[in-house]
Amino acid sequence: MRKKKTLRIGLATMVLFLSFVLFAGCTKKSPMRSETWAPGEQKPTVQAPAHALTDDKETRKSAFGEQTLADQGLREQTLRDQRAGGKVLEGAKGGATENEIAILQELQIPDIHFDFNEYKLSVENQAILRAAAQAYLKYTHYTFVIEGHCDERGTAEYNLALGQKRAEEAAKFLMNLGIAQERIKTISYGKERPLDPGHDETALAKNRRDHFVVSQSVK
Repeated sequence: MRKKKTLRIGLATMVLFLSFVLFAGCTKKSPMRSETWAPGEQKPTVQAPAHALTDDKETRKSAFGEQTLADQGLREQTLRDQRAGGKVLEGAKGGATENEIAILQELQIPDIHFDFNEYKLSVENQAILRAAAQAYLKYTHYTFVIEGHCDERGTAEYNLALGQKRAEEAAKFLMNLGIAQERIKTISYGKERPLDPGHDETALAKNRRDHFVVSQSVK
């Protein structure tokens, strides 16, 4: 009888011990996975929000629009200067002596023309400018505008840039001949003001040009 009682006590003790172990194990929290990137794992990709890309595109568009407005403003200002200068010269001609009229005629520079998509001066163009520069070196109180023009092919933006290169190339050549930079103004009209409204090659060739305007007397 005593052996059986001892055995029951031992079994009860063992059951209590096992229950305690299982209960303690269940109460432990399982470890949480860290969100910190570790070597060997694929690093999360950070993508710019869609609105950020849109804002960047809108910024570029706005900047281009502002530049276009600035260029347009420059062209309009040059037109106003030319009109004012034209009135001065017309007034001068009205009351000018034959000698003064001859000076104004001497200051006129013939148009120079360019090959398609070109802005470098040909040998013929250089000869025209070299001959014309003599009058401006002699009569240093006159200024002038160089207008760059293009034919109708290509975008408006491209032709404005090309016309500017054509005007600046002529200005650079004339400055190298000794005409002061402050006496020369350049502007591009691109394909906006064709000399010949036709569409054949003859008309297109006429429109690829630099045009020179005596803008004012600075006496």
